[in-house]
Amino acid sequence: MEIDPYELVDDSFAAPALPGRVVTGVDADDVHGSLGADLLLQANNCVRAFGSFHLALSGGSTPLPFYRCLMVDPRFRHLPWERTHLWVVDERCVAPDDDRCNFRHIRETIVEHVDIPPQQVHPMDAHLPGAAAAYDRAIRETLAWREAGHNRLDFVLLGMGGDGHTASLFPHSPALRESDALITFNDGPTVTPPDRVTMTYRLLNASRFVAVLVMGASKHAMLERVARADAEDAANLPIRGIAPTGGELRWYLDRAACTGAQAR
Repeated sequence: MEIDPYELVDDSFAAPALPGRVVTGVDADDVHGSLGADLLLQANNCVRAFGSFHLALSGGSTPLPFYRCLMVDPRFRHLPWERTHLWVVDERCVAPDDDRCNFRHIRETIVEHVDIPPQQVHPMDAHLPGAAAAYDRAIRETLAWREAGHNRLDFVLLGMGGDGHTASLFPHSPALRESDALITFNDGPTVTPPDRVTMTYRLLNASRFVAVLVMGASKHAMLERVARADAEDAANLPIRGIAPTGGELRWYLDRAACTGAQAR
């Protein structure tokens, strides 16, 4: 069918009824702009209020284009990197130079291009024995400099896998049952190899602002399942266990994720 270049296109579409607030965009550029604007606002507010900004980033293919956007888009040129503590949401138990290492891609895309003090960059050395306990201790000690009630992560960026996992919290995996630790090791038959180290619900749900970035038609069916589920379904759909206490949950979705239709 021939497409009329002058035909008016209806860009309206419905977003799934997810918990928290849902922000939609017609394409990646649109979504990245909204997410970047919210990140910049939260960062500046936290620096003004507390003198620092604690940011936790996820790995994977979905957020990398957003990280590149932060580096090249003039709107985000003044992110306060010099006042930012950069944390990693989860990590595979692989060497730092392994292509599967989440922090390797975060380092190459962001850290090497911004003025963030080295002591404020916190890679998760998941390949080392005792990595979960060491990272747990580092987060507690660093956040302890904040006054009580504000000693939490300020902004966490999560994604969602096709099985409903988020961070490295996989369906029916041991990490879902961890209630004391902020960071834990995770393995088992539902955990995509290799084994992982991950932030737990306790840490994630204590955060000030949790953003969930979901892109593409392949995620539409799972988003619909999540919208129909409730918090008791977290064992099957771990993303459903994300429910910040005293914080905000915000989803960022493109049209393809909302409708299941491929971009034209």
